[in-house]
Amino acid sequence: MLSVVATPLGNLEDLSPRAVRILSEADWIACEDTRHTRKLLSHFGIRTPTTSYHEHNESEKASLLVDRLKGGERGALVSDAGTPLVSDPGYRLVRLCRQQGVEVLPVPGPSAALAALSVSGLPSHSFCFAGFAPRRAAAQREWLSNWRQSPSTLIFFLTPHSLQPALKRFLEVLGDRQAFLAREMTKLHETHCWGLLSEVVHQVEKQKPRGEYTLVVEGRSPEAGSTREAPLDVAAYVEGLMKRHGLKRREAAARAAQQLGLPARQIYQRSLAPR
Repeated sequence: MLSVVATPLGNLEDLSPRAVRILSEADWIACEDTRHTRKLLSHFGIRTPTTSYHEHNESEKASLLVDRLKGGERGALVSDAGTPLVSDPGYRLVRLCRQQGVEVLPVPGPSAALAALSVSGLPSHSFCFAGFAPRRAAAQREWLSNWRQSPSTLIFFLTPHSLQPALKRFLEVLGDRQAFLAREMTKLHETHCWGLLSEVVHQVEKQKPRGEYTLVVEGRSPEAGSTREAPLDVAAYVEGLMKRHGLKRREAAARAAQQLGLPARQIYQRSLAPR
């Protein structure tokens, strides 16, 4: 039998008593980083042996682990933090277990995606988890365009090194929607940022990106003619900056260019286009 065990995002108090028992009773624990998981296990006095299972050895390791499970061993699968398989390794192992008749049971617990959604203030009756965006700018824009028409609330994971340029592209492609950005959830330096995407971009520019980020974005508005249904209206965006901050057009275009990561001259010219 394989147990898929959710582990804390940061606060160790979030590991459930059942998870502690399952991890203690298992014959082995498959984990992304054995050193990281060992710290968690040591805190709870769990002495179960660990074995590495990550994206680089997932294909070959899955069959070996399934053979052990078929031999009667009890295994547990964990990720570094949160629920395994949610943008983490584990899919191949669980699928192979299903194909070969090995029982797989969930041990529910923390999930960064659901934790962020639960406190985002955005609709939660229908949502889509999109995971991590492609790294390259062009691929990222194309990928985001596939989500643009979704009426469901969207959930993304963002890495600190790509946070600021990615948020600017989100604003450029999705438009200025309501959004919620969570950093280091359940940890000592947890922070939340709530507002329009343009406001989130502005807030992020004031700080050095560190830690793990989860972004929740409003889905496409069902209202006909809503500006949130289309990519960002640059002219309206610049005019909004002019009105809110008393800026001249060139000054507003320069600020918009900085926030959107686009050339100031291009922003200025687009702001002059008849609407």
